[in-house]
Formats: sequence, C-alpha cells, structure tokens
Amino acid sequence: MNNDKRREIYLRLQAENPAPTTELKYRSPFQLLVSVILSAQATDVSVNLATKKLFAEAGTPQAMLELGLSRLKEHIKSIGLFNTKAANILKTCETLISLHGGEVPRERAALEALPGVGRKTANVVLNTAFGEPTIAVDTHIFRVANRTKLAPGKTPRQVEDKLLRFTPNEFKRDAHHWLILHGRYVCIARKPRCGACVIEDLCEYRDKTDP
Repeated sequence: MNNDKRREIYLRLQAENPAPTTELKYRSPFQLLVSVILSAQATDVSVNLATKKLFAEAGTPQAMLELGLSRLKEHIKSIGLFNTKAANILKTCETLISLHGGEVPRERAALEALPGVGRKTANVVLNTAFGEPTIAVDTHIFRVANRTKLAPGKTPRQVEDKLLRFTPNEFKRDAHHWLILHGRYVCIARKPRCGACVIEDLCEYRDKTDP
C-alpha cells in the first residue's frame, strides 16, 4: 500500500467521524486509566456498566483505596479477570498516591510501571487523556491494519511501529480511535461489512464480502 492510498483512507475516516473518541465513560485521567485496565478481555459496554456506580462512589485513587478490595470486587465482578484487575487497580492507586501526588503521570515509563498497565494501556491513556500521538494496537486495530494492508505486521508492536511510521502526522492523534471503531463496527472479525465500508475500494483485502 502506498502513502497516497493511506492518506486517502484517513481522509475518508476523518470525513465520516471528524471527532472520534473512546466509548469508555470517564471524567478524569484516573477514571480512564481504571476503565482501560478493566477493558482487557471485556467490552466497553460491560466496563461502562460497572464503572458508572464505581466512579460515583470512588472516583479518585484515595477513594478507591478507601473502598477496599472486597467492595471493589463487588463493583467489577461482572467483568472477566476481576480478581486480578481489582488487586492491580488498588496497587496502582497506592503508587499514584505515593509517587505521583495522586495524579496519573503522562510519561510512558511511569505509566508502564503501574501494576496492570502495559504498553497498550499506556498508549490509550497517553492518547485519550493527554492528546499524545500514540496508537494503541488492540485486536480490532491489529485486524484492520493487517486485513487492509494499511500496516501489516505479525505482532501488535510491529503493527504499532508501522502505523506510527506510515500515518501522516495530522492523523496520528485520531488514528487509534478511527481504526478501533472501524474494526468494531465495519471491519468485523468473522465477516467484514465491505458493502458498508467507506474505504472498500482502497482496502487490499482479497476476500471482500458482498454488500
């Protein structure tokens, strides 16, 4: 895929959705961080259902610590891996308070040092909370990048590196959201909705479906 085609893909995604954002509901960088930790192997819908009541009761690191492990688990027990996630969230709260004044750091190394936070989670927080031009590669973006040939790679890190290299600078801040939403609703896993796709003629996927 050449750069002209890549630019046109982003232009069309931009025209369709000029101001893309996450579907997670949050009111602070801390709440976004918790939501992203919870979203691993879970849907945004299920996370939002759990965090609506959780954040009303404990929306800050200190309040989350005061909530305690058992009550936190009650709030998030509908989400997969909730035991591990609850423990990591409380450890992260302790670290935020002890090392960062209760604030979420905007440096990658500091974010990735938090319990339960890997590169993908750090990228989401950096991009969505702080406006950094990072691209977090989840299963949807990995599929879209490989299927369309926008940025093929064998691992999420390879795809991320190629997306950062090939995505024009003016699109980097929003690329993550455009691609994840495209993968979630159009370029779906089992049978992509090629007939409803605004980039269908630019996509290099060989097994396109009928409208």
